[in-house]
Amino acid sequence: MNPLLILRVHTDLRLGLGHVARALVLQEQWRGLGGSACIAVSGDERARRVGAGRHPLLDQPLPCAAVDLGEDLHAPLPEALKAQGAVVLLDHWEASPAEVQALRPLKVALMEDETDCHEKADLLFQPFLEGVSWPVSPLKVVNGRKVRPLETQHGTCRILRGSHFIVVDGQALQARPRREPLQPLAVHKLLVTFGGTDGPGLAQRAFDVLAALTAQGRWTGSCTLLAPQGIALPPFPGCKILPGLPDLTRRIPEFDALWCAGGVTLSEAMCLGVPAATWGQNERQHFMLSDLALHNGCLDLGLGTEADPAATTASLEQWLGPEGQEARQEQVRDGMALVDGMGANRVAQELWALAGQ
Repeated sequence: MNPLLILRVHTDLRLGLGHVARALVLQEQWRGLGGSACIAVSGDERARRVGAGRHPLLDQPLPCAAVDLGEDLHAPLPEALKAQGAVVLLDHWEASPAEVQALRPLKVALMEDETDCHEKADLLFQPFLEGVSWPVSPLKVVNGRKVRPLETQHGTCRILRGSHFIVVDGQALQARPRREPLQPLAVHKLLVTFGGTDGPGLAQRAFDVLAALTAQGRWTGSCTLLAPQGIALPPFPGCKILPGLPDLTRRIPEFDALWCAGGVTLSEAMCLGVPAATWGQNERQHFMLSDLALHNGCLDLGLGTEADPAATTASLEQWLGPEGQEARQEQVRDGMALVDGMGANRVAQELWALAGQ
């Protein structure tokens, strides 16, 4: 049997490419179990590219099938595709109960839900919204099943919570150091990236902060700034501005630290032992980043679109310099403990069990 996993995602300037990136990781794990996968994508022009079977960032075909659903966030799946599927993972943040119900009779799983939408589903993964730190033991028996503390039940929906289900690219697991990397006295090479789209325009705001730090002699390192929409000013000394960085996961360990938003890049940095400062792109993401920071996984600089430049500059100056060495070292230790690189495998295994395999 070759069960089909349908990965329902969306991409636009607001949501970025993170959900597509997660789908690409999960389809690889699913196919490794012996299934087949299809990415059903809606959104802007990047969705057209993915739906046509092309990788969103690389000049190469997708490793699995894809279907273009158009621009509508809540576009339904084609009936012919539904008829072939065994299970669907709905991963675009704003699912509705009607959308979940329309996927029946398929088994339905959701990735993150802060509403009651999941009550209509069979399985919910909550890596962030109900807390990132949950123990895996002790086990207790409920209705004849062994249940872990990270697991709960809401109606007929089984909920799996915490960082055990944070998905990162397989390259991050392969490149994960066996020992905790030691932090330099000060950050010499900084990577700044707020996603493949940077819809909120955080790259320009970060550029202004780093330019001020450099001009005032408060930081003397170099930075690589990824700005898909460009920067209005020429680069300051030590700054390189690029629209993107191919094979980003593999390149992360080349840098002493990152300044980024939430999403796959932050998770991979934590897995790889590279400390990260974060700016939330919206209120929901800021809530998730605050919880990660509470468990010392990153330095939370607040909501990037509303951040005070002076406060951000002062916090970064301390974190990038010698005074921040101990904090960065602790973030490496605690971040690697939160994200072990096996999340994609766990999600795929749970979906496989849900499909009845």
